[in-house]
Amino acid sequence: MRRPAAILVSITWGVVLGGTFGILLPYLLGDWRFRSPLPYWALMQAAGGALVAAGLVPVALAFAEFVRAAGTPVPVASPPRLVVSGCYRYVRNPIYAGFTAILLGEALVFGSRGLLEYTAVAWCVGFAAVRCYEEPVLSRRFGADYAAYRHAVPAWIPRPRHSRWR
Repeated sequence: MRRPAAILVSITWGVVLGGTFGILLPYLLGDWRFRSPLPYWALMQAAGGALVAAGLVPVALAFAEFVRAAGTPVPVASPPRLVVSGCYRYVRNPIYAGFTAILLGEALVFGSRGLLEYTAVAWCVGFAAVRCYEEPVLSRRFGADYAAYRHAVPAWIPRPRHSRWR
């Protein structure tokens, strides 16, 4: 896929999916109201804002790595090679991990138990998607290369720097 098209598709995919599951659904659930469930909750709100910002980083970097590899994060327009560079050197699922951090940050910003529960459900759905769809597809498509990558790089939480991929 040509780079301009890959960029456009990736941005559209990110805005549609991220906007739907990261903004619209939490809003429709009625959990986008600021609350202070405990004294001094402003500290937790600040931590939540930092977590949202930190979660955006691996998502954006992962999208950029897909574009560099002549593809997109959209399954039908994925790169022709296994992407193991950038943030993929430290964690196999940076988009899911980043999105989970964003949702957890939102739960803290809004002081919402409902958003915390939504985050848990979203992580379970992401975990199931990875285990039941993505990993089998990548195993069939990239064989031993994916097996070695999977063995070396953790799925969700990065290990210390010395154990990164290549």
